[in-house]
Amino acid sequence: MKFVVGLIVAIAGLRVFAADFVHPGMLHGRDDIEFVRQKVLSGAQPWSNAWARMRADGHGSLKWQPRPVADVFRGPFNFPDHGSSQLMWDSSVAYSHALQWCIASNRANAEKAIEILNGWSSTLKSINGSDQKLLAGITAYKLCNAAELLRYSGSGWADADRAKFTNMMLNIFYPLIKDFRPKANGNWDAAMINSMLCIAVFNDDREMFARAANHFLHGPGNGCITNYVLESGQCQETTRDQGHTQPGLGMMASACEVAWKQGVDFYGVAGNRLALGFEYTAKYNLGNDVPCKGTIGSKDRGNFRPIYEKVYRHYAVEKNLPMPWTKQVLEKIRPEGWSPDHEPWGTLMYFKAP
Repeated sequence: MKFVVGLIVAIAGLRVFAADFVHPGMLHGRDDIEFVRQKVLSGAQPWSNAWARMRADGHGSLKWQPRPVADVFRGPFNFPDHGSSQLMWDSSVAYSHALQWCIASNRANAEKAIEILNGWSSTLKSINGSDQKLLAGITAYKLCNAAELLRYSGSGWADADRAKFTNMMLNIFYPLIKDFRPKANGNWDAAMINSMLCIAVFNDDREMFARAANHFLHGPGNGCITNYVLESGQCQETTRDQGHTQPGLGMMASACEVAWKQGVDFYGVAGNRLALGFEYTAKYNLGNDVPCKGTIGSKDRGNFRPIYEKVYRHYAVEKNLPMPWTKQVLEKIRPEGWSPDHEPWGTLMYFKAP
């Protein structure tokens, strides 16, 4: 396990160090960016194809126009939707342009990412509706990752604008997610944990980081890793449908990556429990039978989300643990592409040859 010197919180046998933050240090560090940059410049595969896919996608286009809304409202299953979808899309687009800026050094991409962040932080006043916590969870972490990359790359993002962004995160997003929603399905808390970790890193906030870590490791609800993924690999939402199970796992994977960048090993918790969840879910969605307590949810079976690349890299490539079903999924869908729910472009940013 890696460690960072600082505040120590003993949680379920894992010591969590949440100080002396590394920057940039959410989903991507400096070495990650430089690695991808060199692969893209050399035309190496699959990075070159993944890069071309991002550049050709309309969501990575400089023509994209953000549409910030002052009072966002998201109802059940995103109905009614007043600015909710736009916040989801703009957060992924901002992240996409920040990545392009860091990899290719095209200042127009930095300016587009800054335009999106500044537009929302100057406009947004509230997020309301029954799904407000979920919306905050699935958007804040992408906005924060874009902000983190811009902040530590000489992008020209003004201090005053960064202060407005910080104010938006601390006074609009964080109050919505700080107490989680333990009674909801686990993808909710997983998203909020992920975003809370990112807000904490951006603001060098030790207590906030520890709060998110505590909930991931032994929170009372379905978002706790051992509550969401059973020892068999079955997930809390497996009997619901695959369209929610995969996002739950994806958000947990992103939280694990953020923690890993800060020297904390969530990936290895409970005997690599997250890997079991991915393998079980991948196997079922590939058309195979899996043991299940209850009736498995077949809706959205085989509709793969772009969540598999980072976990395969960590467990199979870096830790040399077998992930055969996850590997088969990636062979079907690689390169991972766009998503409004998850951070997109997983193959570009996480692929690593064994």
